[in-house]
Amino acid sequence: MDIRFDLFENELATRFAKRFAGAALVIQDSPLPKATQELVSLRASQINGCGHCIDMHVKEAAAAGESAVRLHLVAAWRESTVFTEAEQAALALTEEGTRLADASHGVSDETWALVRKHYDDDQTAALVSLVALINAANRLGVITRRKGGSYEAGMFTTALKS
Repeated sequence: MDIRFDLFENELATRFAKRFAGAALVIQDSPLPKATQELVSLRASQINGCGHCIDMHVKEAAAAGESAVRLHLVAAWRESTVFTEAEQAALALTEEGTRLADASHGVSDETWALVRKHYDDDQTAALVSLVALINAANRLGVITRRKGGSYEAGMFTTALKS
């Protein structure tokens, strides 16, 4: 399957993408740990089946020094010993925030309490915003059939500068 529509070759979509990327930069520059940002983005992308985003976040995380073991275990984080309690709270929020349609409760009070135990207000704001943003990015990628495999670490940052 080929890409259905290249959002980077349409003027309106390009204007939107620049603003979308600006929101991503706010989160990227936040006090939420970079490793947590990549783990959250990877997990949501796995759930949503966005090959392009999975490709991007695995490669960005690896380039930033994330271990292959942790990247491989993100999909089974509950059955793993390699994630901190704070990362587990972020991953739980990611799953519940991504699967809103699958659960009548949305994000549980238990998960929210764990997030608030481990993250201050700015980190929580960044985490909630990141879950929303990566889910939107996943939808853009899946709807247009943007495939994974060709992303190279640093491409996102380079694209923002052009």
